[in-house]
Amino acid sequence: MTPMVQELNFPQLQIPLTINSISPILPSSPIPPSYGDTLYLSNLDDMIGSRVFTPTMYFYRSNGKMDVMTIINVLKESLASVLVPYYPFSGRLRKTKEGKLEVFFGPKQGVLLVEACSEMTILNLGDLTVPNPAWKNLVYTFPNEEQYKVIDMPLLIAQVTRFSCGGFSLGLRVCHCLCDGVGAMQFLSAWASTARLNKLTVNPKPCWDRETLIPNDPPLIQYPHIEFKRIVDASSFTRRLCLVKPVQKCYRVTRDFQAHLKTLVGPNISCTTFDAMAAHVWRSWVKALINVSPLDYELRLTFSVNCRSRLTNPPLKSGFYGNAVSVACATSNVSGIVNGSISDTICLVRNARLSVSEAYLRSTIDYIQVNRPTKLEFGGKLTITQWTRFSMYESADFGWGKPIYAGPIDLTPTPQVCVFLPQDDSDGAMLVCICLPEDASHRFTDIFCLLN
Repeated sequence: MTPMVQELNFPQLQIPLTINSISPILPSSPIPPSYGDTLYLSNLDDMIGSRVFTPTMYFYRSNGKMDVMTIINVLKESLASVLVPYYPFSGRLRKTKEGKLEVFFGPKQGVLLVEACSEMTILNLGDLTVPNPAWKNLVYTFPNEEQYKVIDMPLLIAQVTRFSCGGFSLGLRVCHCLCDGVGAMQFLSAWASTARLNKLTVNPKPCWDRETLIPNDPPLIQYPHIEFKRIVDASSFTRRLCLVKPVQKCYRVTRDFQAHLKTLVGPNISCTTFDAMAAHVWRSWVKALINVSPLDYELRLTFSVNCRSRLTNPPLKSGFYGNAVSVACATSNVSGIVNGSISDTICLVRNARLSVSEAYLRSTIDYIQVNRPTKLEFGGKLTITQWTRFSMYESADFGWGKPIYAGPIDLTPTPQVCVFLPQDDSDGAMLVCICLPEDASHRFTDIFCLLN
């Protein structure tokens, strides 16, 4: 009988490859902006957590109908077509005098498409249902590229790697300043539909409309926004996490396990699967990091909440693909997590999620306008990212079938992050991937696999 929580392993391997070409891809027809024009980015696009590239990987087996060179040409032509309605991706980011980012348009811009090949086969890569840090060279980075660099960078970088078996991978890096997860799926779906149908297909029609999220004048900050608070770290907690090399652990969690966790909150409170799973991960993570002191040290669990349906004044237009998320934050001291019940922790997560309103999002926008944090804060913090609601597999069908795997690659650069991933055709199971110190990884597995 398959266990309800199963640790999944990925092979340690090297993927030698050769880069054959690096080509700029420009919009296939004229676009509205002229050289020198700029586009406004909202404070949600421009917050410090958005100034990153999000790498994702898609693997495809050979279907025997199209050779890889034909596939690459299809990808190039469809990408050039979809860059016409999604023209902001062909620009670049720069700073204004106030330190804010904006999109600007100049000569020789466009996105980047890299062609590479490897003598390995898809089968040599092992289990392609589990994200593997060894895949990172299948997503292009520039030589000596600075970490978190987004200024003057192509805002979309795609790498197609051909394997000797005829299969291939598509590695993407998308600048988070241009879109959140929902927006990225909207763009990917348009690109894939355009390739699959051999004609420009965008549904819904993309909408920039970032001015809808302009700050109040004067700014009105109605909440303390502890998600951005800088914590002076007097504990062994974050220091320990940063001083050791983290390891990435992945688990397959069945629908039955998820459903049982939801019952632990009690009969009188309804919670979501995310509430229950996030609480269980948070408690397991803290308990695995034994001897955390002091017991009154403040911990934070942060996660993004999609606010599209919560914005009414004015509402966002259909096709808006910018950042429309607010960062929810649950807090507790160490003792509350370690010695409290799972029901208490679920309620903390649930209340944090429900506290995100339109007023909270508007207050976030104004808080960034006034304070504009310039550094990511990790003090006592675990961040959980939920990708289970994204139609990643369906959105990435370019005409040669859904990918074998769709999702992230390597979480280890940020040791205080956890990702919930969908599994294709898995009867509601999800993947939970998390980074933590190696000496805590076995304890985490033991605790996480137990039903409280």
